[in-house]
Amino acid sequence: MKTVYKAQLLQKRKWRIRKKVTGTAVRPRLSVKFSGKHIYAQAVNDDAGTTLVFLSTLDPETRKSQVKGNVAGAKSLGAAFAAKAKAAGITGVVFDRNGRLFHGRVKIFADAAREGGLQF
Repeated sequence: MKTVYKAQLLQKRKWRIRKKVTGTAVRPRLSVKFSGKHIYAQAVNDDAGTTLVFLSTLDPETRKSQVKGNVAGAKSLGAAFAAKAKAAGITGVVFDRNGRLFHGRVKIFADAAREGGLQF
């Protein structure tokens, strides 16, 4: 029962955040999901309902460099995502931490993306 309750609390936090955070074509939403082994990041235009840029630790170019879902992987994936977003013409984003606390891997990813040139 405890895991069901924790999942419900996470879903409530996600809904509460998503009420306030929306992405546009000029400033898309940078949504980050952390699983036990992998990290997924995407820039989403909520007005059109499209994904502009997507990168994860499962992609072939990041898999070659042995990037995993740990702190070091979050740092390298954040920098790689910033480079891919800048190549797609995205300079500013709205950060969606997906119900997680802004601590640990989430904070490291965000700091690396900021160092890579994204503004949020």
